[in-house]
Amino acid sequence: MIRTMLYDRESGHTRFGDEALLEEWAKSPEVWVWADFDDEESAHEAEFFMNNFGLAPLVIADAQRDRHPAKLEAFDDYFFLLMKGLDTATRGIDFGTIQIALFVGERFLVTRRKAKSVSIDSVWEEAKAGNLCSSRGPIHAAYQIVRRVTDRYATIIMEFEKKFDEVQDEMFENPRDELLEELVVYTGNLMKLGRIFSYHQRIFEQLSESGHPFVGKQERHEFTDVYENTERLTTLSKLYQELTNNLINVYISVNSHHLNKIMKVLTIVTVVFAPLALLVGIYGMNFEDIPELKIENGYFILLGIMAAIVAGLLALFRKLKWV
Repeated sequence: MIRTMLYDRESGHTRFGDEALLEEWAKSPEVWVWADFDDEESAHEAEFFMNNFGLAPLVIADAQRDRHPAKLEAFDDYFFLLMKGLDTATRGIDFGTIQIALFVGERFLVTRRKAKSVSIDSVWEEAKAGNLCSSRGPIHAAYQIVRRVTDRYATIIMEFEKKFDEVQDEMFENPRDELLEELVVYTGNLMKLGRIFSYHQRIFEQLSESGHPFVGKQERHEFTDVYENTERLTTLSKLYQELTNNLINVYISVNSHHLNKIMKVLTIVTVVFAPLALLVGIYGMNFEDIPELKIENGYFILLGIMAAIVAGLLALFRKLKWV
């Protein structure tokens, strides 16, 4: 699907439609266009990009790849921004991502994705409602998209903070293997988030320092703000990853301590009954000439010896503070 938005800088009027509006854009220097491509056929899309916007084949190929690290690449009359956005199903730390490509020029903004983007759609609806400051040009619309992508990541990090506190409390009150599995999943997701944030942080830093003619002082200030927010998210994701790993180690340590206590009890029981079993084994052998078997009170004497051994061992363990 291709949808377009035309903004006339002279009249201040905004129109929405399909690719047919591009003919008017090409003829009117005072008009800028936002063309949004959602799951278009790759060959047709690439041809459309080159013929209508003069985009480089290599960056088009990067935009169409299913997996590619976030990047920023500047050209003479536009720059290419590739980001990882969250998919529509994401509600928490168990997130999914989509590739979002933005081509930003002085008179055009081209957005491209293979699936629905909450961030792009929200800015589009804001433009339709007349709440987007379209007079500031394509760079402002691109900033709004970037801002919403970052804000969605911030939301799941903040929600994870609450979830982590709950898991931490439950880990100490009612430790169980299901919580450990949950923490392991969180660690992996936080690692992925940290990698995404580090890429985004680098490209937003580049945008904030951009010397491109249509990235003005206000836009650089706005991208600096996004950069600072992303830097904070990078720090938080690493912090929570460390805390989650620490909680996993605490759980393993607590379990090991509990297992050691069980093993100590079993060891004490084994040590107590081992000499008793030895005595029983000796006098249970079927030999005729075991002298003690002829003692009239041998049975009671043996029981007394066994009781003394048990009492002596228990006294020794108590002295050693094992029991």
